[in-house]
Amino acid sequence: MTVTDQDFQLFIYALKNSSKYDFSQYSEKSLKRRLAKVLADNRLNLTSLINRMKNDTNFVEKIVKEITVNTTELFRDPQVWQAIRYAILPKLKNNSVINIWHAGCSTGQEVYSMLILLNELDLLDRTKVYATDLNSDVLENARQGLYKYRFNIGYLDNFDKVIKENPYNFEEYNDVPYEKYFSIDKSNDLIKMSNSLKEKPIFKKHDLVTEDNTLYVKFDIILCRNVIIYFNYELQNRVFDLFHKNLYDNGCLILGLHETILGTYSVKFQKKGHAYYKN
Repeated sequence: MTVTDQDFQLFIYALKNSSKYDFSQYSEKSLKRRLAKVLADNRLNLTSLINRMKNDTNFVEKIVKEITVNTTELFRDPQVWQAIRYAILPKLKNNSVINIWHAGCSTGQEVYSMLILLNELDLLDRTKVYATDLNSDVLENARQGLYKYRFNIGYLDNFDKVIKENPYNFEEYNDVPYEKYFSIDKSNDLIKMSNSLKEKPIFKKHDLVTEDNTLYVKFDIILCRNVIIYFNYELQNRVFDLFHKNLYDNGCLILGLHETILGTYSVKFQKKGHAYYKN
């Protein structure tokens, strides 16, 4: 199903009028593609979709959940996590409290990656970890810390590269058992995070597009990985402004491997390796 420019604008207008969601500054190309899939999956044309949105708030929530992207994995892009382990977190080892925000946390694997790493560095007890997302379903999935094993079998390789191996010293090997942090049930195809990890983060619904910092703390680290790629330039700058205001001086922002800060806000951050430090 093809979504025209006019279809796209009609959908954005209807969504904004029937809910608190504003997708007008999302990347048009990716959103069109996902809107086409939503129409096909729900066997609706655009007119029917819009009419139902006007009268059914639960349906609006369902459509928003379907149209937002939720792809993540444990220790995704191990080279980024190696930088967090060896270059970023050590700078905070003398802090009495460390505040970390996972913005756009999706189903939570990134959050659990951070918790595991913090524990390995003996920093978990004095760290407050916040995780937010627009989609309440993925937040509930994150709270449960329950994932498909076969679909996520690559997690274990990532875990080994970040937790067990040291890329700067190949002779060093930390024999950390998976069972320290999660159980693996192959017969039921499940990976289940330990209760001690699940109890730590504060999960909260939050819209980066329309809301300011509703967590009411400033942060040492903000991770917003593979999110801004779906925003247009103006919206990216709004989000960078939000992050800049809510980072401590010299606090660091970590984006996706293929994301970058361009234009106005590039001068407000200094890039070092995989991180952007607040100037």
